[in-house]
Amino acid sequence: MLYWNIFWTFFKIGAFSFGGGYGMIPLIAQELVYGRQWVTMEQLVDMIAVSQMTPGPIAINIATFGGYQAGGTLGSVMATVGLITPSALIVIA
Repeated sequence: MLYWNIFWTFFKIGAFSFGGGYGMIPLIAQELVYGRQWVTMEQLVDMIAVSQMTPGPIAINIATFGGYQAGGTLGSVMATVGLITPSALIVIA
């Protein structure tokens, strides 16, 4: 159930956010810090800082780190897949 919640949370973020990775940060903060309380605000700020330093899109990096905090390795996979699924479905359609 936890992994489905992780997937669904990041699926919603990927589906309803506009403006790229930096535009997703407020939605990620709302869901992860205030809504689900999977991470603290301090952890989110650290995730943003590390995501800016690592290669790749910032939103995917934050999703991977957030999913790992919430559910370990499988949680990071579910978060990453959940975030990219809406875009992939739109491209396929």
